[in-house]
Amino acid sequence: MTDRGLVDLIIARIPHITLVEKKLLCKRCNQEDDIIGLSKKDAEVLLGRTLGNKPWNMDICRAQAEQDAGIARMRGIGYVSYMSPLYPPLLREIRDPPITLFYRGRLLNPELPLLAMVGTRKPSPAALLQAYDIAKALAFKGIPVISGLAQGIDAMAHRGNCDGGAPTAAVLGSGLDEIYPAANRGLARRIVEQGGVLLSEYPPGTKPQKWHFPARNRIISALARGTLIVEAPAASGALITARFALDHGRDLWVASTGVAEGVYDHLREGTKKFAEDGAPVIASAEDILKEWGMISENERNEKNKAEREFSGSALAASLAQSLNIGYEE
Repeated sequence: MTDRGLVDLIIARIPHITLVEKKLLCKRCNQEDDIIGLSKKDAEVLLGRTLGNKPWNMDICRAQAEQDAGIARMRGIGYVSYMSPLYPPLLREIRDPPITLFYRGRLLNPELPLLAMVGTRKPSPAALLQAYDIAKALAFKGIPVISGLAQGIDAMAHRGNCDGGAPTAAVLGSGLDEIYPAANRGLARRIVEQGGVLLSEYPPGTKPQKWHFPARNRIISALARGTLIVEAPAASGALITARFALDHGRDLWVASTGVAEGVYDHLREGTKKFAEDGAPVIASAEDILKEWGMISENERNEKNKAEREFSGSALAASLAQSLNIGYEE
């Protein structure tokens, strides 16, 4: 609880107004009495539009906010509001930031550059391997990966980052007590145990909904310095993250696996389109580090190919077997 009390949790619960409008109310209301005493007519003046016959009941919103705060406290979930100095500065830059950001774990150091890694939930073995390798290599340089905890590319990026010792971040499309998919609950637990963080704009108890996932993608993009689309078909949700990255003025790359020719072409239509439109193609973590000025050309070239090829072949086969995907060297 901050000296603003429940102000921001109350505002977050107001229905029928946009995030941009909620942000305005956050800036205008500094105490609970300011928002509780705000009439519908006063709100219309502040927002510069009529609310018509939409309901306006601050007592209900306050009750919901108190419930959100109580459940969060009981389940070890923290929250930070748009007006808090702890709110991620990069997230504050976008037009429609979440008013309240719930978290479990440790908020990431805002000075650290994050790489968003996203892709299809049913990737090729080569894409799984590349996502893992890049995320792990970035971890060795102290760079966290942020993704959406989905199956496929997201999960493999988180695992690689964890294996490399980085505090990875996952943004959920549900409350933090409603981990989705259930198969990744163990991974979510590991992320927190290793000093990473789970994030959501949805209060505890919120079930995953289809429309939550495109919305959470804007948070993934906003928190990252750059976004890497590993492998994505034409209708992939990962492409929504890519478009947000462009809108937010962030770096955008596609992985070399995502533009390779072969039997998995149907999984790469989206990534190939972005490459055709000018997105740079990235083959390794070293390529990203070089783009960010964090590695020299000599360091980039001094890689042990024999060791990488051996471990990569074994890992790809293992991943393929665990996911029941056919794999050929």
